[in-house]
Amino acid sequence: MTKILVVDDEVSIVKLLQFNLEKSGFEVVTAFDGKQALEAVKSEQPDFIILDLMLPKLDGMDVCKTLRQERNQTPILMLTAKDDELDKILGLELGADDYLTKPFSPREVIARVKAILRRIQATPEAATAPEHMVISMGDIRIYPEKYEVYRQEEKVELTPKEFELLHYLASHQGRVLTRDQLLNAVWNYDFIGDSRIVDVHVSHLREKLEDDTKNPRYIKTVRGLGYKLEG
Repeated sequence: MTKILVVDDEVSIVKLLQFNLEKSGFEVVTAFDGKQALEAVKSEQPDFIILDLMLPKLDGMDVCKTLRQERNQTPILMLTAKDDELDKILGLELGADDYLTKPFSPREVIARVKAILRRIQATPEAATAPEHMVISMGDIRIYPEKYEVYRQEEKVELTPKEFELLHYLASHQGRVLTRDQLLNAVWNYDFIGDSRIVDVHVSHLREKLEDDTKNPRYIKTVRGLGYKLEG
């Protein structure tokens, strides 16, 4: 059973999410401030985290930043009461996989959770896929069945969204992909007006894969259109 950690200082929201998530077949553990959240991650080892932005003791941004610095890649859906693009982009820059602005419906939360989990949980077929099923480009190797990326024999730590974006670009090497195409393919729902989300994740990939982020070898910007990946 997939275990989800729900972190919010509003008890009513925690109870609402817990009830609906458990009804959908998830195991749920809870925390009500940032410090409790970090403790729960260590003790409970959840498979997914729903994390409020505004928390006492340690806010959601700091929790997210701490986890990613510790190389904990548990997928994070960030909740925010602020309808502020800066907060959303900052959350993604720190390593959150997705965000939702309050108020939201439990159904929408569950749909987002399931969409992310579908992308990161290997199917039985993928688990038994042969080792030669690998995408290579220069000194980078992508193993889709393992959700792993290596550069010069060293494993590259990517968030689920970063991996999905890289995999999609690599599966269309040499082809120019618009931001809207990438949004639809990787995020699976409408982000009209939020194309900066793609830019943020491309920036992260370049930092992890490129020797010179200002003159990238692999992920090229096509001015006025989008991006393309070159091998």
